[in-house]
Amino acid sequence: MDLGIVLMIGSAGLLPHELGRAVEERGFESLFCAEHTHIPVRSQRADGRPTRPYADTWDPFVALSAVAAATRDIRIGTGVCLVIQRDPITLAKQVASLDRLSGGRFLFGVGAGWNREEMANHGTDPRTRMALMADRVRAMRQIWTAEEAEYHGPYADFGPLWSWPKPVQRPHPPVLVGGNGPGTEDRVLDFGDGWLPQSGPFLDVAEFRRRVGALRERAEAAGRGPVPVTVFGVPPEESLLREFAAAGADRCLLPLVQPDAGTILSTLDEWARLV
Repeated sequence: MDLGIVLMIGSAGLLPHELGRAVEERGFESLFCAEHTHIPVRSQRADGRPTRPYADTWDPFVALSAVAAATRDIRIGTGVCLVIQRDPITLAKQVASLDRLSGGRFLFGVGAGWNREEMANHGTDPRTRMALMADRVRAMRQIWTAEEAEYHGPYADFGPLWSWPKPVQRPHPPVLVGGNGPGTEDRVLDFGDGWLPQSGPFLDVAEFRRRVGALRERAEAAGRGPVPVTVFGVPPEESLLREFAAAGADRCLLPLVQPDAGTILSTLDEWARLV
């Protein structure tokens, strides 16, 4: 199992290129960035936690471009990109550009988000966000893979177009579908290449094992190979990481919050022993 870092929130610590080098130097396999374009002041989380900290996130494509330029080997990914808040034609270009600039190291984690007020400010109806995400991902697949791309869906609709560059990875960077809800596995099999669940919502690792097993059985029945699974936000505990590895995780992402540069480096030093 690979071990990576996901930068949850915070721009006051290391700059992205500095963080990328620090992560790579300590032997981690990957660095992912979360995304929020903004946080509406009146928005609230269902669990009651404050929403203000989520306003402090880098634009993931800008940040990961800097990471790609400063590193050689680590994979870089979005954890997750809020597809429902981005234009699919522009986003397809950003994904392809970043994959090419990084030499084929990009992992495209996608999600529909939780902040309904944030979605609404982008003109997205929260009630249809899952269908919107699926349609936009399907549209982007056409842009990445076709010389003349054309797509006509319920939410994305365009006639023949040209768009370069194309991604380095073929047919395109892996699409990792985020989520833990009951319909998530359906979406993974429908338009995804991997699953990106959060560790927290699982009752225990046994539940994770059951769901991974069922997902891979369905994939095999559909004529697909094994579905890679990346677990988001796993606490940095060796015993827990071993349990997730034994239960079928291909990658675990440790959650990092940036308070200051010194704390970040000492935290990464401590976590590096887990690698």
